Amino acid sequence: FLIGQLMAWRQLTDDGYLLSSNPANSFFYLITGMHGLHISGGLVGLGRTTAGAWNGARPERLRLSVELCAMYWHFLLFIWLAIFALLAGWAATFVDICQRLLT
Repeated sequence: FLIGQLMAWRQLTDDGYLLSSNPANSFFYLITGMHGLHISGGLVGLGRTTAGAWNGARPERLRLSVELCAMYWHFLLFIWLAIFALLAGWAATFVDICQRLLT
């Protein structure tokens, strides 16, 4: 995703879709940039967890690392599903579902 996104950004800027051209472009770059940062952070955590597993980390520490990594990726999935729902126009439905889950 990260390499593909960088290639897409380069093509878009070459075609004149600059960050400062209009609000839609700015929003696109913001959303995809934040997504890239979150993926990078997740990959760092996953890499550290994998390195700990290969280097013989204590089982309780390794378990915590795996659990935190899994929580991060699941949280990230939830956030991006929520953003997708908002962008797809399902905001009212999404809010109704959340209210039902919380009550």
